[in-house]
Amino acid sequence: SHSTSRHQNQPQGHYGLTSPISLAPPNDVDHMHTQKLIEAMKPFGVFEDKEELYQRTTVLGKLNNLVKEWISELAERKNLPPSIIEHLGGKIFTFGSYRLGVHTKGSSDIDALCVAPSHVERSDFFQSFFDKLRSQEEVKNLRAIEDAYVPVIKFDFDGIEIDLVFAKLSMPTVSDDLDLRDDSCLRSLDIRCIRSLNGSRVTDEILRLVPNLENFRLTLRAIKLWAKRRGVYSNIMGFLGGVSWAMLVARICQLYPNALASTLINKFFLIFSKWDWPKPVLLKRLEESFLNLPVWDPRVNPSDRYHVMPIITPAYPQQNSTYNVSTSTRAVMVEEFQRGLEVTDEILKGKSDWPKLFEPLNFFQKYKHYIVLTASAFTEEHHLNWIGLVESKIRVLVGNLERNEFITIAHVQPQSFPGNENLYKESGCVSMWFLGLVFKKVESAEKTNIDLTHGIQSFTDTVYRQASALNILKEGMKIEATYVKRKQLHYFLPAETLQKRKKQRVSDISQSGSGLQCKRSSLGKSCLDGSKERDSRTPSNSSLLNKISKLDPSTAETERLYVFEVVCGMQSLISWPNSKSQVSPTEMEATVALRTSGPPIGCTIPGYNTVSQLRPCFVQGQHKLSGTLITDPKSASPKQHYSPTSK
Repeated sequence: SHSTSRHQNQPQGHYGLTSPISLAPPNDVDHMHTQKLIEAMKPFGVFEDKEELYQRTTVLGKLNNLVKEWISELAERKNLPPSIIEHLGGKIFTFGSYRLGVHTKGSSDIDALCVAPSHVERSDFFQSFFDKLRSQEEVKNLRAIEDAYVPVIKFDFDGIEIDLVFAKLSMPTVSDDLDLRDDSCLRSLDIRCIRSLNGSRVTDEILRLVPNLENFRLTLRAIKLWAKRRGVYSNIMGFLGGVSWAMLVARICQLYPNALASTLINKFFLIFSKWDWPKPVLLKRLEESFLNLPVWDPRVNPSDRYHVMPIITPAYPQQNSTYNVSTSTRAVMVEEFQRGLEVTDEILKGKSDWPKLFEPLNFFQKYKHYIVLTASAFTEEHHLNWIGLVESKIRVLVGNLERNEFITIAHVQPQSFPGNENLYKESGCVSMWFLGLVFKKVESAEKTNIDLTHGIQSFTDTVYRQASALNILKEGMKIEATYVKRKQLHYFLPAETLQKRKKQRVSDISQSGSGLQCKRSSLGKSCLDGSKERDSRTPSNSSLLNKISKLDPSTAETERLYVFEVVCGMQSLISWPNSKSQVSPTEMEATVALRTSGPPIGCTIPGYNTVSQLRPCFVQGQHKLSGTLITDPKSASPKQHYSPTSK
């Protein structure tokens, strides 16, 4: 019942821990709803078959043998005695969805941990083992992400996608019966090895702490399906990953130990739509240990106080699994929790059915303003490395945009899309991500220009610096951030992706007229004196301009489209000038103005002798302004000026 007291809706006590909440034993209606839930989930392939299970088991066996073989070969190269080499061992552990028993049909990724003895270094894993994987004909799409919070090697093995992390133990051998639940295995390890080990340790502890595994697994399958359909399943993008969703479900199972999945799902949305964030979610009390490792504790660690949606892992050392969550992503998830509560209330009252819960989010109709982020490279191999890095940093862009005083929500769609061939024909391999923006309403008689330069430039600088530091920055790698309005999304996405567009909106698109011809403002070396010369060392990327030559008449009257293009060694600002028609006093117009040039100083790009330091300019209508964009149109001049003689 929703008439339960506050302490039931929102558990109190030490960090939200409280005794289980008693409900009436499951009845026939509960069983009926749970059976209907199972039937509604089947079409989505959330239940794996025996054939897939056998295939994954076989692949893991092969990978385990490969690890042992590599560890022995490495020991020989390091001149270890043969008597020791014979007993070195090495082992693959699984964690995440596969270990939890909620792996889905057709979703072939497995989270795995490579545990090695003390003579193996992390550099060996990312060099010699990486090379060994490269030589296996079963291995495809191999790439390493060494600078991730938990460094990982990603690859496909016989069609099964593997995310493999690494940890070496402070012991000379690794036996097949090694138990990682013992805290002593963490002794004398660096923080990256501890994080890697915690994947397996946390998963095992979750399984130990839930009262009923069958109910937990069915509920978790449903919540994961819901989260993916609603676009809130992605740790790397600032939403929640698999382990965080598992801990939230486990907490509900602890609170309602006798409830079936249909009830648990409803209680899940009830509890977390009303949760007093940032109060943390814990499965057990924080524990001390003789190892004295740093654990999540906002009373001790100032940085922990800034976590907006903490969900704390149950294995020592306890950490926040939702470090990447931002104010925007939390707001999006809370909104989805509230929708989930409304839908499940209707279902349990017999007014709706379970498929309604799993209806996908219509992201491309949800917002009026979007940023299209594209990452491109000349070759497929370079593209894999490039998009892995860019994707891991998109949450930085979200955080930067959130700090803009005019932006209330920056919502990234976790799914990436292939680049439009007509637009990006010259760019080789292209991936696109979309961010929906909500701007604050301003009470002003004047139109407000919003400068997105700093947030975007800071993000691109971060990506280029990381790529340079990792020595993966190659000629042809570039990032483009394009501001568009909803009506312009059809330039980037196929009609089937935008299938839920309103009929009149579709007809508007199909009847688009000649529109306005795009104009290009080059930011060459002599930008401030009006020169339109391009840097001759910069590869041409004019396809975007050539292909988007027409806008909807309805769009062109009131909207201006700006493209912020970051190319290796070159940037440009592209604008479709607005007509002279009147704009509503409260209408916001987001513009992107450039301040600084492409890759930061110090980033070496193969194929270029130097990185040109280009001067910025901002183009509005027929006027060019140097320096920052003024947000107060009444000002006669910019508040700050860009000096050509300054940095």
